[in-house]
Amino acid sequence: MSRRLVSLTLDTLEDLPRPCRRCVFWELDPVSAERACAAGDPGLEKEAWVSQTLLEWGSCGKLAYVDGMPAGFVMYAPPSYVPRSLAFPTSPVSADAALLTTAHIVPSFAGGGLGRMLVQGVARDLTKRGIKAIEAFGDAKFGEVGEGEQGCVAPADFFLSVGFKTVRQHPRYPRLRLELRTALSWKSDVEYALEKLLGSMSPETLLRPVRPATRTTTV
Repeated sequence: MSRRLVSLTLDTLEDLPRPCRRCVFWELDPVSAERACAAGDPGLEKEAWVSQTLLEWGSCGKLAYVDGMPAGFVMYAPPSYVPRSLAFPTSPVSADAALLTTAHIVPSFAGGGLGRMLVQGVARDLTKRGIKAIEAFGDAKFGEVGEGEQGCVAPADFFLSVGFKTVRQHPRYPRLRLELRTALSWKSDVEYALEKLLGSMSPETLLRPVRPATRTTTV
């Protein structure tokens, strides 16, 4: 298998799972999102949000492909671009952090390390922009019967599994944080083991820093 990571663009937006492609849970405030859904054009609102964010701020998502098939994605942006973030009981997001809004791995590709691969890709991107941390709202009761599951909020356990720490507790929607220096210090041998598991060595090497060649001098 081969794996690769690409940035979200208006072209790759079409590779999101269909429900996610039309979802504006994060991109609009609750009232506007309800109106967009009632009008029947949430996909257009999603595209407009991605276009504006790309133009004004830059990359706001990463997609993972396995053998050319979309296998998972994450989206992120400054909190000021995410109206829904203010509706959570554990808001606001810290001033030095970007908000990772949603994360999704296609079930048939779960368990292969794609979540960590995506988060590390985000970390590398944000570090170049001088951002210190990623924060996220997790669902601590994701999948529990009778809890009114909101699929747009990723499980808190997912964030904890890829290195996030809880910074504000809540029985349903804790706020979690990942320091970017932590994400960038993950051991490369862990990634190597994942690559061998999936039978690919080439794509993931792009995600690790290349050691500079040792210079030799002649006396």
